[in-house]
Amino acid sequence: MQADEQFRSQPEDIKLLYVRSQNPENPQMIPLSNLVKVTPTVGPQIINHYNLFRSTQITGSPAPGSSSGQAISTMEELAAQNLPAGMDYSWSGSSLEEIKSGGLAPLIFGLGFVFVFLVLAAQYESYVDPLIILMAVPLAILGALLAQLMRGLPNDIYCQIGLVMLIGLASKNSILIVEFANQLRDKGYSITKAALEASQERLRPILMTALSFIFGIFPLVIAEGAGAGARRSLGTAVFGGMVVSTFLSLFIVPVLYIIVGTLRHRLMQKRQQPNLPLPQAENRQPKSGSKI
Repeated sequence: MQADEQFRSQPEDIKLLYVRSQNPENPQMIPLSNLVKVTPTVGPQIINHYNLFRSTQITGSPAPGSSSGQAISTMEELAAQNLPAGMDYSWSGSSLEEIKSGGLAPLIFGLGFVFVFLVLAAQYESYVDPLIILMAVPLAILGALLAQLMRGLPNDIYCQIGLVMLIGLASKNSILIVEFANQLRDKGYSITKAALEASQERLRPILMTALSFIFGIFPLVIAEGAGAGARRSLGTAVFGGMVVSTFLSLFIVPVLYIIVGTLRHRLMQKRQQPNLPLPQAENRQPKSGSKI
C-alpha cells in the first residue's frame, strides 16, 4: 500500500501512519513513529543487477610485473577468504573471456604451427623443407620471451597474440634461404655449397625486410597514452622475436639445411641401392646307385 504524495513527501509524515496493536483485549491504533526511528542515510541512486542479483562492479588492473592470470587468482583467493555468507562474486568482460579461454593458448599456437607447416608442405611438396623452415620459430619465441622478461612485462593475451604472429614472420626469412638453396641444388650444387651460397645471396633481402618491419613495429614498444599497455606488450614480443630470429636464423637455418639435407640424401641413396639376389643352392639329382 502507498499513501498519497502529500502524506509521504517528508520523513516526518511517518507519524501519520498507524498500525493496530496486538493486544486482543484492547486493540488500539498506534502511530508508526512510536515503533520506528527515521535515520537519514546515503544509498546508491542506481542499484545494479548481474544475473538477477544485486551487484557492485569492481574494475582493476594487475600491478606492474604481474600477469592478468595472477591477478584473477589473487582476487579469487581474497574473495573466498573475506566475503561473508550470502555474497558471491562473478567475472565479466575481458576477465570472463580470459577465464573461458584459459589453457587454449598452447592449442591455438600448436594449430597455427601445424597450419603453417601444412601450407609449406603443399608448396614444397615435401615434409623436410617445411621442418627446416619452422626451426626458426623457437628462436623467435625465445627472443619474444626474453624481451618481455627484460622489460618486466607479463605473458598476457597480447604477448600470446604476438607469439602466434611470429610463426609466420620468423618463417619468412627461412623461406628465402631454403627456396634459393633448393634452386642451387637443382643446378648441381652440393648441399653445403648450396646452403652457404643461399645464406650469402639472401642476406641483403632478409636484412632489408626484417629491419623495415622491426623499425615499423618499434613505435608500439615505446607507446604511451590510453591502451599503451596492450601495445607495449604486443610490440615488445614481436620486436624481440624478430630481432633474435633475424640474426640467429642466418646461422641456424643453413646448418640445419646441411644436416637434414645430408641425412635425406643418404637415406635416398640407401633406398635406391639394388637388392642383389642371394645365391641359391644347386638342386642336384642323385645319381643312380648312390646313397642318400
